[in-house]
Formats: sequence, structure tokens, C-alpha cells
Amino acid sequence: MSIQIVEVSSKKQIKQFVEFPYQLYKNNKFWLPALKGDEYSALDVEKNPAFDFCEAKFWIALKGSEVVGRIGAIVNDLWIEKIGEKIGRITRIEAIDDAEVFKLLIQTAEDYLKTKGMVGVMGPLGFSNLDHSGILIEGQDHMPVMASDYHFAYYKKHIEDNGYTKERDWLEFRITFPDALPEKSVKVANMIKKRYGLTPVNFTSKKELEPYKEKIFKVFNDAFSGLFGTFRLPDRMIKYYIDKFFPALNPRYVKVILDKENELAGFIIALPSLSKALQKAKGKLLPFGWYHLKKAIDNPSEMDLMLTGVRPEFQKLGLAALLTNELWNTANNDGVKFVETTGMLEDNNVAIQMWKSFDHIQHKRKRCFKKMF
Repeated sequence: MSIQIVEVSSKKQIKQFVEFPYQLYKNNKFWLPALKGDEYSALDVEKNPAFDFCEAKFWIALKGSEVVGRIGAIVNDLWIEKIGEKIGRITRIEAIDDAEVFKLLIQTAEDYLKTKGMVGVMGPLGFSNLDHSGILIEGQDHMPVMASDYHFAYYKKHIEDNGYTKERDWLEFRITFPDALPEKSVKVANMIKKRYGLTPVNFTSKKELEPYKEKIFKVFNDAFSGLFGTFRLPDRMIKYYIDKFFPALNPRYVKVILDKENELAGFIIALPSLSKALQKAKGKLLPFGWYHLKKAIDNPSEMDLMLTGVRPEFQKLGLAALLTNELWNTANNDGVKFVETTGMLEDNNVAIQMWKSFDHIQHKRKRCFKKMF
């Protein structure tokens, strides 16, 4: 039976696009379902402010009436302006283990990007670096964190068979926190705080955290906009991500450091691990998904490291280690021993070396591919 590629336009097709991964991975014990509401919002021009500076199209692959794959293509003007080259993005590719399905999906996305004047393509990449990025190429026997993705091992070969080569990898780590911080680490932290007039701030409620939300994203823009795949997020995009992510935070796992002028110098955001809770929720908050998520947030046993950001002028002064020490204090008090990181760029040596001072394993690797037309 032949494969038909259909552009997503109707409500039925949008639903098919969003629902397909839930069918593809339904018997996989490691796959982590995203919240369906978030996925619908991301595709909605009226709800996702990324469409202020992005054009995108999405397609599904049908074999008869059965969905067997999906893909999206994005033209991100802010990213193109930053890199100075018309490189489009493929996004949200999912498919059965079938070479023809992958070929037709990828060709369709490429053809669209060519009509928009693109000279090449990278991906998978989302609307921003806080959206879906990369294909899992190592670590299929580990559950991802909420902010990461899972893919079957066959994806890598099918993408490479369509002329794609490695552009960049992200590494993910599992860290075991020690029962006590080394005395040297504590002394160095105290010295840094005294020398530069730094003040760590801890939170016990979301009300206390509220005044820092926009400040955190300002530092995020300063710290991340020079990295691969990133660009400065506009104000509407910042509000979108604040509304999306901050309700899920346990404020005790957010740490900030103020400089001597009481300006935000750096932050670290961790989250009680929601992976098992999301599996129980099966992509839905209602009727009982919210209960599983709230239970995980309020009673952590493991922790996911989401973001660490430090203002450029402070990045070589040890603030990341200072923030980690503050986070360890809370985790240790709660009996949390294990931390999962999200993806760190393989050439981000400062971030990687920070975690290598702890007992750790590097157990997952995601890849962004590239192809020039």
C-alpha cells in the first residue's frame, strides 16, 4: 500500500499529528508522554508567539487510513538573522521503522524549505531551544527527563540515509549527590560569595519567586543566546514560557544569586522528577493526571536539572558551582540523591566539567543533523 503525505490543516489532522507518538511508543516503558495540551498550543498560531517570527508547516504520513509518521518544518527568522545563513529546521519527526516513510516525510519538509529560500536544513530543532531538540542516538534504555525526548534507535540510520550528517550533540548525565559536600567546595563557595559580594536567595513559596521570573529569563537570554540553536527570546515568547513552566516548579528547587547591587547574577532551576508521574498521567492533566504531577512535585525522590544560567561577566567566577552547592543543600535535606540533567552541548566544557566533579554517568546522547541543499 502506498504512502500518502498530507499537510496538517484540519482539527482532525492536528489531532492525528499530536496523537501519533502516543500510538508509536505505547508499549515502550521508557518513552515519556508530553502533555497533549502543551503540544496543541505549540502548533496553534494564535497561542504560540513563536509564530511572530517563524513560519511552519506540518505533515502526517498515511498508509491507508493509518498514521505512520509525521514531520514539521520551521523557518525561524530570528535564528537565521543570528547565524547569517538561511538554514531551515525540521521538527517533531516521528515514524515507524520504514525507509520510505522517512524519505517521503523528509523530502516533503525539504521541498517546503526550498520554496522559502533556504539553502540547507538542521534538525530536529523546535521553535526555540526550550522546544523539542535533537534525536536520541544513545540511551534508549533510560527514561528521559520532562524537558528531553525519546526516540527509537532506528531514527539515526533513516535520517543519515537521507543525506544528513552530524551537526552537534547534546550529552545528558545522571549524577549521584554526595552525603556531604567536600570541605574544599564549601570554603571556595564562601570565598567567592565574600570576594564578589554575592548573596544566594532561596525560596519557600511561589509568591517569593514571583518577582524573579522575568529577571531569570533576562539572564537566560544573556547566558544562552550565543550557544548553538539559540537566539534572544522576545518578550512575548518569554511570557509564553513563564506561563508554561513556572506553574510546575517547586520553588525550593529554584536558586538565584544576587550581585552586590542586588541584581540577578545567576540562577539554577531544578524540578522534582516528573517522568514517572507523566507516564501515569498519559499526556493528560484531567481527570487524574494533575494528582500524579502534584504528588511528584511535593514529594520528590529524584530531581531533574532544567536550566542553569549565569550572566556572562560572572561565568568564570565559579557561580555555577555556588548555585549547585545551594541546590545540594535543599536536595540533601529532602533525601534526594539522584539528579538527571537535560542536554548539554558537547562543547560546553564549563557545564560538563561542573558535573564531572560529582559521581556521575553520561548515559544519553542526542544529535542535531544537518544537510545542505
